Amino acid sequence: MSSAMRESLRGSTVLVVDDEAAIRDALRMILEYEGYSVREARDGQEAVRAVREDRPDAVLLDIRMPRMDGLAALREIRRHSPDLPVLMISGHGTIATAVEALREGAADFLEKPLERDVVLRRLEHVLRAVPARGDGDDEEDRWRIVGASPAIEQVRDFIRRAAGAHATVLITGESGVGKELVARAIHRNSPRKDGPFVKVNCAAIPDELIESELFGHEKGSFTGATARQRGRFARAHGGTIFLDEVGDLSLRAQAKVLRALQDGEIEPLGAGGPVRVDVRVIAATNKDLSREIREGRFREDLYYRLGVLPLHVPPLRERREDIPLLVEHLARQVCRENNLRPRRFRPEAIAALAARPWPGNVRELRNVIERAMILAAGEEIGVDDLPPPGGAGWASGESFFDVPTLREFKERAEREFLRRKLEENGWNITRTAQAIGTPRSNLYK
Repeated sequence: MSSAMRESLRGSTVLVVDDEAAIRDALRMILEYEGYSVREARDGQEAVRAVREDRPDAVLLDIRMPRMDGLAALREIRRHSPDLPVLMISGHGTIATAVEALREGAADFLEKPLERDVVLRRLEHVLRAVPARGDGDDEEDRWRIVGASPAIEQVRDFIRRAAGAHATVLITGESGVGKELVARAIHRNSPRKDGPFVKVNCAAIPDELIESELFGHEKGSFTGATARQRGRFARAHGGTIFLDEVGDLSLRAQAKVLRALQDGEIEPLGAGGPVRVDVRVIAATNKDLSREIREGRFREDLYYRLGVLPLHVPPLRERREDIPLLVEHLARQVCRENNLRPRRFRPEAIAALAARPWPGNVRELRNVIERAMILAAGEEIGVDDLPPPGGAGWASGESFFDVPTLREFKERAEREFLRRKLEENGWNITRTAQAIGTPRSNLYK
């Protein structure tokens, strides 16, 4: 790791959780040498308590420990700190459990015996994938809804009116418009704000696992169910569950979601009976659910249950006057997350951005800003620093092939291919996955 990288990560706090003192000592030496601050815990119970009290920036969590094992600790940590990156440490014979931990929300897993470079590389990756939290202002800024247009003011007014109710909310809109921001704003302003906010990306979970993910399962309820698992609905008890891409749920899973809405009950796979849950449901989709109903892919009764409070989030092209504010907001985020010096966009660059069609909406705008800020050489970012419209990823064949290794060439080529296919399909994940012949879950990964 370079000295610049060490400096950018200096001060980050890592909680090391392992019942073996030798492993804790070894990890402490590795991490402190690279500038991290280290806290230790000997088992899952100590880990959960340390997360609540010390608010670390990342957790290295062993799976097999006394009292409370790593998987149980992970579930508790995710319930209280859903955005905290957790890397699981797995020994021989626990790889299957580590895979289950990834499904539970772990950011990555490390296999024993631990290798110094692997630990540092994986930890750096997960830390740079989330913004610095500081005193909480950065995290709030991350989810702030930016804009002053009439269209976005209507969205804010809806949030104010809907937040105090318990009724279900159905958020519609194109991919990348910020549906998750709206869902989090409703939760943050609701009486449930101190409860968990649990997000479920229904399109990213394979069909055969979606029921287990949503409602949980008992040990031995199906092949591979080696331990009891609490579902997302149970983990959201007392708070809000956000069903993103709800239009991709199977009809069988839709029936169970409908029951949870109607009766306030879920039934884990293999359980002897229903379990009551107190959860507010917010759903989102970029699909036309009316057409999905006509074509038999979505239940009409579930549609009406979800859409008690409907909201359509407008695409970016319908609120272009918000683009200057969004550029300033997103540039500040990019600087913070990539340890860049602050720089301003010249007025002509902002005007050029405002004139683009933005089929990928705010998500696409952020990608353009990030690329420009990382690659631009000057103190200000002008029109020439912006990627060309249409997203041409490389200025010439020479720059595309100017990479040192075959692996990096493959990664760049795959990234460019996927980005272009996403743009061709309006950044619709399901349609893109069908077009290139890969499962939705693979495309998300």
